[in-house]
Amino acid sequence: MTLKPKILDRYIMKKFLTTFVIALLVAIILIIIFDVSEKIENFVQHEVPLKSIIFDYYINFIPYFVNMFSPLFVFITVIFFTSRMAANSEIIAMLSGGVSYHRLMVPYMASAFIIALLSLFLNLYVIPRSNASRVEFETKYTDQQVTKYSRNNVHYQIAPGQFVYVQTFSAYNNTAYKLTLETIENNKLVSKLSAESATWDSTSGGWHLRRYFIRNYTNGLEDKVTCGEAKDTVIALKLSDFYRNQKTVETLTRPELDALIETQNMRGDANVMYALIEKNRRFTLPFSAFILTIMAVALTSRKKRGGIGFNLALGIGLAFLYILFLRFSEMFVYTDTLPAAVAMWLPNFVYLLIAAVLYRLAPK
Repeated sequence: MTLKPKILDRYIMKKFLTTFVIALLVAIILIIIFDVSEKIENFVQHEVPLKSIIFDYYINFIPYFVNMFSPLFVFITVIFFTSRMAANSEIIAMLSGGVSYHRLMVPYMASAFIIALLSLFLNLYVIPRSNASRVEFETKYTDQQVTKYSRNNVHYQIAPGQFVYVQTFSAYNNTAYKLTLETIENNKLVSKLSAESATWDSTSGGWHLRRYFIRNYTNGLEDKVTCGEAKDTVIALKLSDFYRNQKTVETLTRPELDALIETQNMRGDANVMYALIEKNRRFTLPFSAFILTIMAVALTSRKKRGGIGFNLALGIGLAFLYILFLRFSEMFVYTDTLPAAVAMWLPNFVYLLIAAVLYRLAPK
């Protein structure tokens, strides 16, 4: 048995990959046109240089867009060219020539494997770096309101035995109000630091405390107390810890994402859900190429009356439902209903069952 592609394999793979690339290029052009029309006022208002718009934003926007909607393009691609092959009786000719239905799926799955590898490569190595520039551009020119927010009642374990509480954090001046830092050893409180406010000092990488109060607890009757109007200190709490959100995790590489998850789990940070969602999504999207390819072939390999219009509409509908299902499954993580790994893989599992049923029925 040889693994060298035969004429049939090359024929189907060429149709698959060529149609996929063309659909992708057309969609990229259209989405850029719509995006420019939506953001043109922001670009003009902030006098954004054309070079920055092209190379800082849209060059980095394209990999993000391609990866996000790759399931849609895979499904529509297979629906489109397979329906045309079925309408032209090419599928019937292949099966009549002795090619089994399982053998017919080989070039389809090989093409899906190539697309899945490309998507995985983009997810792990290209998109995090490009997202850093894209998110920075969006924050600076289109989403300035993102930085103007406050967080209330922040609880972190910043290190083993060290717990910090911030009543309010203001992004306007990078200041934490009503800060408390407690150090616990052997289940005993050994020190407690309180401050009216703590302002981030980017020069020293620490915090400037105002009206602070430090109590060191001893085994005796007297505790050591220190207080003052101002003090500079460095603790395992960074300014970036207050800005972690759904967009910032998109800019992290795999090692950085794993390190963030470990740190946030240790701290008991509720924002760990964003990192967990992002980590699992980077693998669920590439895997979907196989599932959606099987579904598309099973739905369109039989010749039907009315041409490819119905098949194309059905394909678009099912592909959008998959993307909607994938987004909706994130709500299970936000509401703490399901673990991130289960919630993000749930759409693939459901569609895999549907694909298995359709594939079993297709040859009949």
